[in-house]
Amino acid sequence: MPRVKGGTTTRRRRKKILKLAKGYFGSKRALYRTAHEQVMRSLAYAYRDRKQRKREFRKLWITRINAAAKLNGMKYSKLIHGLALANVQVNRKMLADIAINQPEDFKAYCALAQAALEGYIPPKTEVKVEAKKEVKKEAPKAKKEEPAKEAAPKAKKEAPKKEKVDYSSMLVTELKELCSERNITGYSTMRKAELIAALEESDK
Repeated sequence: MPRVKGGTTTRRRRKKILKLAKGYFGSKRALYRTAHEQVMRSLAYAYRDRKQRKREFRKLWITRINAAAKLNGMKYSKLIHGLALANVQVNRKMLADIAINQPEDFKAYCALAQAALEGYIPPKTEVKVEAKKEVKKEAPKAKKEEPAKEAAPKAKKEAPKKEKVDYSSMLVTELKELCSERNITGYSTMRKAELIAALEESDK
C-alpha cells in the first residue's frame, strides 16, 4: 500500500490554526492538537459574547441614566416614559453620554419628561365615570316644584367627594379634570396648590 503524505494541504491547515492560536499560553500556541482545541473554544466564546456585549452595554447605559435621573429627582422608568410621551427620539446610548458629559442638557431632558408626565391624561377609572354620570343626570332633573328635595341629595353626594378627594392626594391631571367639569377658568396654568384652593371654593 503506497504511503500517503499530507503535503502542503495538511501543513497549510495546521499553520492556519497555529496562527489563530498565536499568543496563547504554553502548548496551546505550539502543538496543533491543543491549539486546535483552544481555538475552537475561543471562537465559540467569541460568538456568544458578541451577543452578550449588546446586553452588557444596555445595562451600563441604563445604570448611568438611572444614577443621573436620581440626581434630578426622577426615576429611570418615569424619565423614559416621559420622554416617550414628549416624542423625544433619543436612545439610551445618547442619554448616557449626555448624562456624563453634559449634565445641564440632561437636566433639561428631565424637565421635559416631567412636564410630559404632568400633562398626560391617564385612562379614567370606573369610580370617576360614575360620579360624572350622576352629576349630569341630576342637573336636568331639577324641578321647580321640589327644589328642597333636590338640594338635599346633592349635599349628600358632595360630602363623599370631599372624603374621597382631599385633593392633596390626587394628581395634577385629575385636579384639572375636576376643574374643567366645574367650569373653573384658568385651571390650565394653575399649580397644584392653586387648583386645590379653586376646587375647595367651588365646593362651598
